[in-house]
Amino acid sequence: MSKEQEPKEYVMEKKGTGEVKIASDVVAIIAAIAATETDGVSSMAGNITNELIGKFGMKKLSKGVKVTMEEGLVHVDIMLNVKYGYSIKSVSEQVQNRVSQQIETMTGLVVPEVNVRVAGVNLSE
Repeated sequence: MSKEQEPKEYVMEKKGTGEVKIASDVVAIIAAIAATETDGVSSMAGNITNELIGKFGMKKLSKGVKVTMEEGLVHVDIMLNVKYGYSIKSVSEQVQNRVSQQIETMTGLVVPEVNVRVAGVNLSE
């Protein structure tokens, strides 16, 4: 399945009264919030287009997060900046654990992998 054809929402459950759907953007926002609340994470990072858009005030909360959902499984790719002086390995492991835990708790979906890419180190407070 190509990136353009990836589902933008996932049907969580169907009952006699209707169905519950969750958008991939919602899962991406959950992941971004969980990551930025992790000690040692300075900020989310994104591609150059997202960075430029963010500087002009149209910042998306899910910047730097890619979510792929299929059959109840969520695969997350997250790009972030780490604060100077923190262990990148430790911060990355904490982000992986926190992101998967928050997504699973809030949505009931299973998160088999959270891939963390450290894009930079923030030297300022």
